[in-house]
Amino acid sequence: MAPASVVLLACGAFNPPTNMHLRMFEIARDHLHRLGYCNVVGGILSPVHDAYGKKELVSAKHRCEMLHLALQNSGWIRLSDWECHQEGWTRTRLVLQYHQNQLNSLLNSNNESPNKRQRRDDLSWIPDDVRFHSGGPVQVKLLCGADMLESFATPGLWMDEDIDTIVGQHGLVVITREGNNPNKFIYESDLLTKYQSKINIVTEWITNEVSSTKIRRALRRSESVKYLLQESVIDYIHKHGLYGTKDK
Repeated sequence: MAPASVVLLACGAFNPPTNMHLRMFEIARDHLHRLGYCNVVGGILSPVHDAYGKKELVSAKHRCEMLHLALQNSGWIRLSDWECHQEGWTRTRLVLQYHQNQLNSLLNSNNESPNKRQRRDDLSWIPDDVRFHSGGPVQVKLLCGADMLESFATPGLWMDEDIDTIVGQHGLVVITREGNNPNKFIYESDLLTKYQSKINIVTEWITNEVSSTKIRRALRRSESVKYLLQESVIDYIHKHGLYGTKDK
């Protein structure tokens, strides 16, 4: 049986995008390929809308530009700015469904004659391996950290309908750290236990505590963030005076 084709999608603020955001994709792809039943054919970063209202959130324009710069050296991870162009904040379930529907539509059109295919210039987030894919369906899975998995238990934060769709229809790839116990968390949730086979737990053995929050703090204090962000992203931050910085 041929491995299932998978696209990994990560949602978040990416404020700013760190090297760890990119490492998550590499770690997840290695893990799924090692298991042998998934072939990761692409990755998508989907930054949240400005209306999310998170503290210190810079505009989507800046965050998308930083992601473009951060991804310059990646051959398989793309930026999707669809969320940023909606009228307001979009639930994660709808983000996954939008990207899955667009992939399904594209794959169906690959079987049509060239003169019937629609122009898809606005879908630059679709990786080339998917754009010319002819080997069956492609599944969009949500890539996240263990903190998002645990947030499913926060009262009022997630709708059961959303969790049911995200995990049941798409599946999760969860990056965790040594010492975390996501399996215990799954066991304590009837809903997550129901879909346990659709949750891939990936342990990050080369631990890295980099976070956007810590990066912003360092920038405010004029401390070096070299090797924590892509050089082009650091230059962009200083050029535009983001996070309390000044142009060099």
